[in-house]
Formats: sequence, structure tokens, C-alpha cells
Amino acid sequence: MRGHPSPWQSGRMTTITTLVGNPQPASRTLAVAEEVADQLAAVTGAQRDETIDLADVAKRVFDFPSAEVEALLERVARPGILVIASPTYKASYTGLLKAFLDRYGTNGLAGVTAIPVFTIGSPAHALAVEHTLRPLLVELGASVPTRGLAFPTARFDERAEVVAEWLEAQKASLV
Repeated sequence: MRGHPSPWQSGRMTTITTLVGNPQPASRTLAVAEEVADQLAAVTGAQRDETIDLADVAKRVFDFPSAEVEALLERVARPGILVIASPTYKASYTGLLKAFLDRYGTNGLAGVTAIPVFTIGSPAHALAVEHTLRPLLVELGASVPTRGLAFPTARFDERAEVVAEWLEAQKASLV
């Protein structure tokens, strides 16, 4: 993010929106993403806004037009911080998340600072967040100042500690 002021240093209140692309409602991925957003808010002073669980609108993501999905797209693209999370499916993000993000045009996420998060079942997928989700977010115009979090689902009950460790290592990119 060199050369660009952090959104939380701009003098205006920054908000954190959470977007989860797990097709299962109320998933572990959702819980991990909310933990990231909560801890990010505590560290940066940004205000938690809303959590959008795409599982709640999965059938409508493929409807054209869909006023409900269009409204979600507008809310996700607001300037601020976006914690964007997906479980790892076939070493990538879910089709549900991809279908939602495909509705944006070029630079559709300009002005958004994105924090990519994957829940992973195997250490073999640890780099998937960097090799799949980060390039998509950058292509859409988002700034991605931190390394993505590849959260091991085997440590779900320790999510506060895992997220805190990751966030501590990312602080220099956030201020």
C-alpha cells in the first residue's frame, strides 16, 4: 500500500464489511471471518459494519437482474475495509464467491482495502489464498495490503489466538 494512505488514517471513520462465500450458512468460515473483523476493528479503530453471508442469497446470485444481489454488491464495494472469506475448494475459493465477484466490472472494488481469508483443511492449501483470491481482488481494483490468512480448520476452537498471531505479523502493513 505504499504511496496510498491507509483507510483508517484518512481522518474519517472507516468501516469493516465482512463477506463470506461459503455455500453453507453460519459456517466455520463465517466465524473465522468475524473474528478477523473484530480483531481488525480493535487494532485499527475501524468500526464493524455488516456481515454478508452469501449462503443466504446463494440461489439469487445467478438471477439477472436481482435487486437484492445488486444491493449487496453496492454495500461490498463501499470504500473501507472488506474482510473476504471462503473455504478452500479445489485449492481455490468457492464458485459462489466467484459468481458474486464476477458481477463487478473492472475496478469494481476500487477504494476497498481487502483482507483475504481462507479456511483450509490441509497445510497443502496454505498458499491458495495468495495465488487465487488475492489476484482476483487486485484485478477488481481492491488494495490488498496484508498477506492473506490461511486459517487451519483443525484449529477452529483456537481461532482468537490464530487470528491474533496472524494480525500481529500484519500490523506493519495496516498502519
